Amino acid sequence: MAPKRVLLVDDDQSIIEVQKMYFEKEGYQVATCMQGDKAVAAFESFNPDIIILDLMLPGMDGNDICREIRKVSDVPIIMLTARTDTLDKIIGLELGADDYVPKPFEPKELLARVKAVLRRSDKKAAPAEQSQEKSTEIVTYPGFIVDKARYVVTIDGEEIYMPPKELELLFFLASNPDRVFTREQLLENVWGYEFYGESRTVDVHIKRIREKIEKSDGSQSWAIRTIWSKGYKFETR
Repeated sequence: MAPKRVLLVDDDQSIIEVQKMYFEKEGYQVATCMQGDKAVAAFESFNPDIIILDLMLPGMDGNDICREIRKVSDVPIIMLTARTDTLDKIIGLELGADDYVPKPFEPKELLARVKAVLRRSDKKAAPAEQSQEKSTEIVTYPGFIVDKARYVVTIDGEEIYMPPKELELLFFLASNPDRVFTREQLLENVWGYEFYGESRTVDVHIKRIREKIEKSDGSQSWAIRTIWSKGYKFETR
């Protein structure tokens, strides 16, 4: 099996050197980029399996880079930032980042998150012969299909693009119809113990999911409902 490819984008030479050492020691193939305005070109030439992307970069910031890459690819992206502003994190997630790591961080923590994100991403490439498992990874309602085996959401016959984490959250809720989950329960069940996020992360992902799948006239026989002071549920009618 070919080694996974990691693209490190950061203008801090010491972070680049340390992370490159850690990833190569774990058997990853690593490319680096220290300028924001060269990051998209580095992505196109290296074709990474995952991108570690700093927010503050010379030439082009991490959010703009994430936006450009998301126009053409759903490659997993983990954002890094030395800033503590929650708004920065929300913007990154809304643009399609899969995870967010504040600086300073332990190299082992970043490595653990990369492994977790890649495990989820690898599920997209599951071989067709795993048909017996697929039946337990498809949720169907009238006009609505979530296929977790292929990472595809279909609404009224149209495939809807959805980053891995959004799809996994939707799949989990739809697999447990009419059951209310708190934000903490959703973080635990969808993101797993390796995600050290805030409950606001759930709100951001729910908002993005609703924008993609729900009709404004409420004509669908299902919907994601907010249960005030509690959390969310996938409601069927």
